[in-house]
Formats: sequence, C-alpha cells, structure tokens
Amino acid sequence: MAVEHPVTTPSGDQTRIHNIGYRSYDGPRLGRAYARRSLYSQSLRGAYGLGRSVKSKVLPMLLFVVMCVPAAIMVAVAVATKAKELPLDYTRYAIVMQAVISLYVASQAPQSVSRDLRFKTVPLYFSRPIETADYVRAKFAALASALFVLTAAPLLVLYVGALLAKLDFADQTEGFAQGLVSVALLSLLFAGLGLVIAAVTPRRGFGIAAVIAVLTISYGAVSTLQAIAEAQDSTGSIPWIGLFSPVTLIDGVQSAFLGASSAAPGGIGPSTGEGVVYVLVCLGLIAACYGLLMRRYKKVGL
Repeated sequence: MAVEHPVTTPSGDQTRIHNIGYRSYDGPRLGRAYARRSLYSQSLRGAYGLGRSVKSKVLPMLLFVVMCVPAAIMVAVAVATKAKELPLDYTRYAIVMQAVISLYVASQAPQSVSRDLRFKTVPLYFSRPIETADYVRAKFAALASALFVLTAAPLLVLYVGALLAKLDFADQTEGFAQGLVSVALLSLLFAGLGLVIAAVTPRRGFGIAAVIAVLTISYGAVSTLQAIAEAQDSTGSIPWIGLFSPVTLIDGVQSAFLGASSAAPGGIGPSTGEGVVYVLVCLGLIAACYGLLMRRYKKVGL
C-alpha cells in the first residue's frame, strides 16, 4: 500500500537569495534615433559589402568600377585631345549606364530586406526601441544613398576631369549640379521600386529577377513603343508613353527641366506641361513605394 508523505515547506532560516552576478543597466539609453542611425549605417555599408564576406564585396565593387571607368576614359580623351566639351553630358551619363544601375538595384535591394524576411528577424527589430517607420526609413535612405554614391561618383570624375582640361568653369559647374539633381531623383525612385519588389518575397533569387524585369524590360518595352510611334508619325504620344518606365521617367524630367537632351526616339522630350506630369508621377511613385513598404512591414512586425 502506498504511503503518502506530507509536504514540508522550508523554514524561514532555510530560505536563501543567491547573487548570481546580474545587475541592472545603468548606462545611457540612446533611444530610437540611435537605433535608426545604426540600422541606416549598417544597411549602407552592406550595400557595398563592407563588414561582410569578401564574396559579398565583389559584385557591388565591380559595378562601382564599371560605372566610373567610362567617365575616366572620357576625361582622358578630353584632356589628350584638348576638347572644347565633354563627350557626354552629365545628365545623360546615368541614362546611358542604366543597365548597370538596374543590375546594382537588383542585387542589393533583396540583400537589404529579403534576409530579414526569410529568417523572420523583423519582429526582433521591433522588440527594441524602433518602430516600423524607423525601419522603413533607414532601409529606404540607405539604398537611396548607396545608389547616389554609385551614380554621382562618375559625375564627379567627369567634373574634375573637365576642370583639369580647362573647360569653362561655369558651364561645367551648372551641368554637374543638374546631373546631381537628376541622379538624386533616380536614386530615390529606383531604391523605392527595388525595395517594394524585394519586400514582396523572402526569396532573394525571385527578388533579383523581379527587379530586373521591372527596371529593364519596362525600359525596352517603352522604347520600342516610342520607336513605333515615331515611325507612324504619332510623335505626340511619345512623351506620354515615357511615363510607363522608371528610366524614361527620369529622362523626361531632366529633359524638361534640367536642360538635358531627351533619349527618346527622335529626341522628342516632354514639353514643360508634360514635364510637370512627369515630376508628379515620379514623386507619386516614390511616395507610393514608401507607403507600400510601411504597409508591408506593419504586417510583418505583428
């Protein structure tokens, strides 16, 4: 027969509180602003593989070199031949190199957000003093900054080379400033589109393919339609067709307001009124991308 043993409780003198070495944090609490800056810095460094493996540095650094080498060659030719002007305008450089820029966005936008989604680490960010808006702003600003570095660096090479070639200082400074405005707008637009597409899927490979499709295939399709419109003498529709590709959007804005020549067939760029529509569509897309990212990460952070 089982014997029940009475439950005994320790007497008061047997109770012990052990000090295992833990103590409360009494240092400075840096808050959301510091966390946001840290996330921005980490994401910006990661866009060029800094702080990561050697393998992660190869592609972004290679694309950076590819962006700058043509500018260096143009400068060398201008200096050697004592040319009166650069072979390519500042505002045209990013349009000519748009394939390299699109490849950079396709490789780095998924790297910025897909791993957090795939390994479900986003809620861990929000467990700290950081909110959805902080995460989205830091990631958006980091990729846009990385793109601006990629696109502005060759313009700086052109500008320095133009001054070394003793070209007109005022003209070169004005062209350089116009080019910087153009690539700043391009960086915001491409970063927003790339992040939205990459945030849809945690699979990095799918994100890369989708970004390339949106940025490059849309440009090819729009350019083809514009060429058909020119062949059919429907030149009035060419500027409106340009609204449906990120690259032609930037080209339209700079040809309408920054004194650039249009890359559209026949050099037919938008008028001032049409250029206003281009600016509104461009800014609307940037705002829409930010809004979609906010909506996406509010769901992820639950």
